[in-house]
Parts: sequence; C-alpha cells; structure tokens
Amino acid sequence: MGHVFVSSSHLFSLYFTTKFLENKMKYFLLIVLLSVAMQAQSFTANSSALPDAPSQRPFWTVENRVNVSVLAGLIAADGITTQRGLNQGLREVNPVMRPFVTRGAAGEAAGSALGFGAGVGVVYLLHRTHHYKAERITMRVIIAGEGAFVTNNIIAIQ
Repeated sequence: MGHVFVSSSHLFSLYFTTKFLENKMKYFLLIVLLSVAMQAQSFTANSSALPDAPSQRPFWTVENRVNVSVLAGLIAADGITTQRGLNQGLREVNPVMRPFVTRGAAGEAAGSALGFGAGVGVVYLLHRTHHYKAERITMRVIIAGEGAFVTNNIIAIQ
C-alpha cells in the first residue's frame, strides 16, 4: 500500500478556499434575503381595498353620563353618612380612607375625589383599550359597591 503525501501548503490552500466559498455563499444569501425584504416593503396596498377603520365609540354616552352621575351622588352620600357616623362615635373601617376622613369634611372631600377619579379613570382606561363590555361591567360593580357602602353607613348611623 502506498501512502499519499499531501503537503501542508496544499491543505492550507484547500481549507481557506473552502472557507472562502462558504463565506461567499453566506454573503450572497444575505444580499438576496435583504433584497427580497426591501422589495416586500416597497409594495403598497391599494387604499380603496382597505376597509374603513371602525370608529371609536364616544366615552360620554348617555349611559356613561348617567352612571357617572349616579356614582358621584353615591360618593357624596357616602361622604355625608361617613362624617355623620364619625360624629356619633363610629370609626372608619376602610384603612385606606381612614387618614382622609379623620381630617374632617376637607379630608373626606379629598379622599372621595381620589376614589371617584380612580373609579372613572379605570372605566375610561377600559374604554380606551376597546374593552367596552368590561367597561360597563366595571362601572356597574363600582356603583353597586358604593351603594352597598352607603346602605351600610345608613344602617350603622340609625
């Protein structure tokens, strides 16, 4: 059996030729891919083929006006009944509102305004994110909860 002797310079040139061809192929495929991507971006859609975007519903519908008005009335009633209960010796059960309501009518007004703003703000955020059903449900849950608080206050001060 004969042994074939391959010189190191031949192996060296064979290795770099193969690597060079592989790199050329990579560059070629990269250029083709980028060219296709650029061509895809240059296509424009016919503007008449696109449907009209759905119009966003207005936030201040009659339903929301009534709901916000009812909520404002319930928050006012909650503030009044809470202050009346505090004057009779009862104490605020809600630990978040306690620092506000113990400061008198001004603190109660500030706390109520913050609560009202937070409630309407959450409902508006749901509206802006197109969660209309969640918006309605959330507003009704807030109104029901505030109504329960007012009812509890009225029962406690009698």
